Amino acid sequence: MTDEATGNEQQGDGGNGPGGGDGADGRRRVRVVLVDDHRMFRAGVQAEIGRTDETGVDVVGEAGDVDQAMTVIEATRPDVVLLDVHLPGGGGVEVLRRSTPLMGDAEQPVRFLALSVSDAAEDVIGVIRGGARGYVTKTITGDDLVGAIFRVADGDAVFSPRLAGFVLDAFASTDAPPVDEDMDRLTQREREVLRLIARGYAYKEVAKQLFISVKTVESHVSAVLRKLQLSNRHELTRWATARRLV
Repeated sequence: MTDEATGNEQQGDGGNGPGGGDGADGRRRVRVVLVDDHRMFRAGVQAEIGRTDETGVDVVGEAGDVDQAMTVIEATRPDVVLLDVHLPGGGGVEVLRRSTPLMGDAEQPVRFLALSVSDAAEDVIGVIRGGARGYVTKTITGDDLVGAIFRVADGDAVFSPRLAGFVLDAFASTDAPPVDEDMDRLTQREREVLRLIARGYAYKEVAKQLFISVKTVESHVSAVLRKLQLSNRHELTRWATARRLV
């Protein structure tokens, strides 16, 4: 992880806040679940922030797809979930959708901080509208990530500096966001298949990424082509590229 500031506010240094609690040594603790489909990346984050005695972060679980994430989150009820945007099974937005009751728990809310390689506006706005309390990119330093985790546990909103501007613009605008009627016709899974196909993935590769069968991928592609009134995957790729979906 390279250097990236997330803000200058300091972590809480003790006591029980809205998130976390005190350890045996009296220091503040925040319980965290890591959700990312790259096992090596999860291991790197664990090594960077999971030194509990030094950071105050206690990594209580990991997951690599949407279903695993929900199982771990519901079992551990962490203070903060570090959530990747692109996940097999529906993406980070699907995790947020399923976690809505947990986010709304007045006594023990589960809060989400997106941690992604993507800095695309569509990804950022999507997870923030889904209920995430912040969004940082994977160029963040370990120390800054620990600080962001504590701030999100306390209910603050945290963004990488480069992303904060257009997030504020998107939510401050009095105009209604533009509606893409074509995209609205597609289901979440059809959108996932669309993006992967447009990026040049073969059907077998899409099936592996999304944990579905090749036949199911073919079915989704046919549905996408029909709904968008396109003839083949080349037209689909041009359509997706024009909308900056790839």
